[in-house]
Amino acid sequence: MKHDAQHDQVLSYEGRPLPRPQEEVVDQGLGFDIGTLMNRRRMLAVFGLGATTVGLAACGAGGPGASTGASAGASSASPSASASPTASAVAAAVEEIPDETAGPYPGDGSNGPDVLEQSGIVRGDIRSSFGEATGTAGGVPMTLELNVFDLAGGGVPFEGVAVYVWHCDREGGYSMYSQGITDQNYLRGVQIADSDGKVRFTSIFPACYTGRWPHIHFEVYPDEAAITDSTSAIATSQVALPRHVCEAVYATSGYESSVATLAQVTLAGDNVFGEDSGAGQLGTVTGSVSDGYTVTLTAGVDTTTAPTGGGAPAGPPPAG
Repeated sequence: MKHDAQHDQVLSYEGRPLPRPQEEVVDQGLGFDIGTLMNRRRMLAVFGLGATTVGLAACGAGGPGASTGASAGASSASPSASASPTASAVAAAVEEIPDETAGPYPGDGSNGPDVLEQSGIVRGDIRSSFGEATGTAGGVPMTLELNVFDLAGGGVPFEGVAVYVWHCDREGGYSMYSQGITDQNYLRGVQIADSDGKVRFTSIFPACYTGRWPHIHFEVYPDEAAITDSTSAIATSQVALPRHVCEAVYATSGYESSVATLAQVTLAGDNVFGEDSGAGQLGTVTGSVSDGYTVTLTAGVDTTTAPTGGGAPAGPPPAG
């Protein structure tokens, strides 16, 4: 990388100018990401590895949700065949996000309260309540970035979809449901995906409560108008948070109860992430306790498959 000594900004990456020099490499947009993918494919072809499918770099910072292994049925690539990016190349690099339960505290009308009917729910900063509620959730700052791709449409960014995010506070409680905060609606919000398929939320790092690995819930809707009907969701899933980051956060004031609960759970034993230890849902995290963390995940959504997640589980409410 080349740096401007005066402004300390990254001006290029792998010899290519950055379209957004003021942003990190992972925030340069889909076109730049595809260019990175194609450059790496050409390099592999030079070394005789053209059949390898390379994950979409920068979208999710190479994290979960991007395929980085060899594709058994892929045709051999060549410099000429890889000269221009294609939608199929992007689709091959993004996997469909697993459908998961919305848990017992969704706040989407499927299990009691419905925050999605309230004016003001479309917002980027979800730390404070809105409307008639006035509370604010404290905790270590966290930015959540989700990159949503339309697999049925050829792997292009899913521009215009509405993404609803919610999670517990640092004490492990959910607004609108947990004792003492039923009159609050913080840590819930909706954002509309931009032309890169990205949504970004400003929040706080959630707690670890009994029975569940630390996580963040989200639902994807076709558009903003669809959010008032929870059955319109085209995907429901969860983001898992890495253990080392959780341990750093839970060592700070306000998260004391999470230290013991984290010691009692594992990703492999979690009732949501346990099937594959959260392989496609583990967020990529950067930052620190003092500066705050950024959690990034790439989510492929396939509208040709019937959603199997969402809704509260039957029977007594389990941990969400």
